[in-house]
This record gives sequence, structure tokens and C-alpha cells, in this order.
Amino acid sequence: MSRLAKTHQPPYYAVIFSSQRTEIDKGYEKMAEKMVELASQQKGFLGVESAHDGELGITVSYWESLDAIKQWKEHSAHQVAQNRGKKEWYKNFALRVCKVERDNFFEM
Repeated sequence: MSRLAKTHQPPYYAVIFSSQRTEIDKGYEKMAEKMVELASQQKGFLGVESAHDGELGITVSYWESLDAIKQWKEHSAHQVAQNRGKKEWYKNFALRVCKVERDNFFEM
């Protein structure tokens, strides 16, 4: 079974969140799970893919529109998570928003 997000036909948008964590956990995993659950309930959410190697984490979420991304950014629970991330969980992070104009998938 594929762990790749099933998106619709382009164009759509990808939000790429790359991060390095601090040593502080304090509920991080629980919050991360909650954010994926909440995001998946938002209008315009298409899917998410995430990978972590112990030093670097990369999460890519897919959205129908820039407005859907904006609505998620402004979601009150997401803002709480963002603030805790800046204060406790992340040494650094980068956030990039990209328009996907073409995609290809391969599956055995």
C-alpha cells in the first residue's frame, strides 16, 4: 500500500515544512498527530506526506488553493501548535509554498 498522498489533477499547491527539532518533546508527537487529523478535515486539504531521519523532518501537505492554505494557517489550534513549535520544539524550520503544475506517479 502506498504512503504517497493521493492528490487530484494539477494545478494544486504543496506546503513544504522542513525542520530540525530541539531535544524537548513535551507532547510534540501528540500535537503532530492532532494537526494531521485537523488538517485532513479542512476544506481544500488533499493529503500529506512526512519523513523524519532523527535530524531533519520534512512534511509536505497538499491543498486545492492558496485560500485553503491561508485558512489552515489561521486555524486557532494550528496557531497554538505554531507558537509552541517556535518556543519549544524547533531549532529551525523553513516553510515553502509551491504550485504543482505537473505530477507523475509510479506504483508496482
